[in-house]
Amino acid sequence: MDNDEEEFDQLVCVTAVLMHHYYLTFIHKEPCMNSTQTWHKWLIEILGGNVSRCFNMFRMNSDVFLRLCTDLEDNYGLKSSRRTCGAEMLGMFLYILGQSVGNRSTMERFQHSSETVSRYFDKVLDSVCCMSVDLIKPLDPDFITTPKETSEDSRYMPYFKDCMGAIDGVHIPASISSEDQIPFIGRKGTPTQNVMAVCSFDMQFIFAVAGWEGSAHDARVFQTTITNPAFNFPNPPLGKYYLVNAGYPELCGYLGPYKGERYHLPEFRRGSQPMGYKELFNYKHSSLRSVIERTFGVWKNAWKMLRSMPSYPFKKQVKIVIATMALHNYIKRYSQNNDHFDEMTDEPSHSISEHIASHEESYETIDSTTQDVIILKDGIVASLMEAQQ
Repeated sequence: MDNDEEEFDQLVCVTAVLMHHYYLTFIHKEPCMNSTQTWHKWLIEILGGNVSRCFNMFRMNSDVFLRLCTDLEDNYGLKSSRRTCGAEMLGMFLYILGQSVGNRSTMERFQHSSETVSRYFDKVLDSVCCMSVDLIKPLDPDFITTPKETSEDSRYMPYFKDCMGAIDGVHIPASISSEDQIPFIGRKGTPTQNVMAVCSFDMQFIFAVAGWEGSAHDARVFQTTITNPAFNFPNPPLGKYYLVNAGYPELCGYLGPYKGERYHLPEFRRGSQPMGYKELFNYKHSSLRSVIERTFGVWKNAWKMLRSMPSYPFKKQVKIVIATMALHNYIKRYSQNNDHFDEMTDEPSHSISEHIASHEESYETIDSTTQDVIILKDGIVASLMEAQQ
């Protein structure tokens, strides 16, 4: 009998433990996201605190953040939910892009589930991509005025008075499944997407096309883009032109350097000053075209996700490239001070120029210079030589 009572007591004890475990697991769950530092408290603290904190977290100051939130809500379809306002959605979005963090870090920081973080990220991404249509385009669509960056700089005026911007390609890491990687493998042996961009001399993107495979040659992307009306490329009007590097064909409206001559700024820094009219032209051309290298530098420094793209669907990766370009333009237009732009206000650093130089040297030679380009180049050279005398 004593043994029976002992077994009964053990059974009761085990049953009690199991019931308690069942209760804690399935009935009374301990909340996972229960930090006292809620997203609201943290966001208010960041927006109202030292300016550097907001810049470090969201890559912009609080005034620009609040203006951007209002614009997205009023004009581009971003809607607050019953539990989450637009400012929190935008904060999560910028935090992920700027810090290049995953869902787990964002879940902990904003005290939301993984599903909620992903859903809000996609909502803001769609809104910013919608905004990009209005932001990534020329401010002067008819290219009537001469940019002040050239008109007020004696190095380029009057020689390049009709130049409206610069064109170049940039490779952004892509996360592609192993069976689909081959077309995306770029010159460095890793999958990338090739992005062609045009920038103005105030370091804003005025056109961009993303999503090309990393193996696609820049010249192929360029020729397809400017000739296909579907891309809505802002072709320069008669008498105006963009600067391109030696890898692009020299067509009417697209001015490249003299091939076979020194061109990149580090080559002149390491050696002698420009010798002869071709090197002089190339030096001025390279110095002015460096604006696109600086623009790429600012853009990629601000948004760390561009350096290591997560395993999103490829279409989403393409949208992220365009969205960050739109954010780049927005910050440039509405921020009074921005460390990233301030650091790149003049010619690019030696390391950036070296990187671009090695990239261009891998291009195939394309000899398609038009007579109009020859006349334009000869006129600029004559002015430069006259100024040297």
